[in-house]
Amino acid sequence: MKRKIIPYNKRLKDFARKLRNDSTLGEILLWKEINGKQLYGYDFHRQKPLLNYIADFYCYELGLVIEVDGNYHNHDEQSILDVLREKDLEEYDLTIMRFTEQEVRNDMINVLRAIEAYIITQQEINGV
Repeated sequence: MKRKIIPYNKRLKDFARKLRNDSTLGEILLWKEINGKQLYGYDFHRQKPLLNYIADFYCYELGLVIEVDGNYHNHDEQSILDVLREKDLEEYDLTIMRFTEQEVRNDMINVLRAIEAYIITQQEINGV
C-alpha cells in the first residue's frame, strides 16, 4: 500500500529536536529496542513531526505511530486532546498504539509483543 506523505508544521522541528534530547526513560528504553531496524527490519523515527503534532515514534512503512504516555495523559483535558490528535492522524490511515511510561519501563516484553503482533498482522494483510 502506497502511503501519502504526511504534512507537518515546520515550526515543530526545533521542538522535536529538543524532545529527542529530553526523552523520558520509557522512550529511551523503547528506542533501544526498535532503533536500527531491529523489529522485522522496519525503520522507526523518534519525535517525528506529523501534522501539528509530534509522534514519539513513527514508522512510515507500517503507518504506525507509537506513543509512550506519561502521567499527564491521565488528566481529562489531555485525554480529550489525545482523542483529537488520534482522529487527525487516523485520517491519514495511521494506526496509533499507546503504552504508558510504566508499561514500557516494567513490561517491555509485552510492549514489544504488541508491536510485533501489529507488524505480523500488517505483513499478512499486505502479503509480505
